Amino acid sequence: MNENLEFFKETKNPYVSQSKRSITIRLDEDAIAYFKSASERVGIPYQSLINLYLRDCASSNRKLNLRWK
Repeated sequence: MNENLEFFKETKNPYVSQSKRSITIRLDEDAIAYFKSASERVGIPYQSLINLYLRDCASSNRKLNLRWK
């Protein structure tokens, strides 16, 4: 074993509770296009922008306004 690797001295990652989980989600093409264009304007990857938007909705307990036509 490489003697330069001293894993026993490593500390726990303080951000592990904030880690993200990979999922598969189906989104409409126009929703993806919206977030991709918005991400180019603000300079944030579109998946991160979607995550920020969803996190904001969840933290503010925003209620969905669903209307069927």
